[in-house]
Amino acid sequence: MNFGSVPSRHHAFVGHIHYHNVVRHAFRFPNRIIAAILLLTLCACYSNSRPSRVGSPAPDFTVKDSEHAVTLGQLKGQVVVLNFWATWCPPCIEEMPSLVRMQEQMKSKGITVLAVSVDVDDASYRRFLRDHNVDLLTVRDPDQKTNSLYGTFKFPETYIIDRSGIVRRKFIGAVDWTQPDVLEFLGKL
Repeated sequence: MNFGSVPSRHHAFVGHIHYHNVVRHAFRFPNRIIAAILLLTLCACYSNSRPSRVGSPAPDFTVKDSEHAVTLGQLKGQVVVLNFWATWCPPCIEEMPSLVRMQEQMKSKGITVLAVSVDVDDASYRRFLRDHNVDLLTVRDPDQKTNSLYGTFKFPETYIIDRSGIVRRKFIGAVDWTQPDVLEFLGKL
């Protein structure tokens, strides 16, 4: 009789029971596990980290298109709402009217929207501006050098740059720029 094999079979059997109980509980309470994973994930996302560039000087750039040239540095002394967008981007199209309205409301307070389009097709870009009455300082950067400088690859993405040229906030996705809290934030800069 080999007594040395009994404990290992016993341990394997006990380990199997323990594993079975853990798995059974896991499948009995999947919502708890999912909630715990989500909570841990969210805690990691919001562990006092800030998006890149926030608190740093905004990189200067010049964009020339068929209409004109725009240099960010020329806008120093104003609050700049630097918006990267495209005509083929549904969230960009959704937010554009509120950007135009916000610009109308806040221009007298020294707030300027600079909308940089990444459209390759100049005709589509011009048609969009005309059809949607986009009355903003806008320029087309088909080579995407400007948004690459900022690390932007999802659209729309917007940087709020204060009067000293420091990036104060970053928005990813469509924003209703006429919301009172957004207007209040811009007005305080």
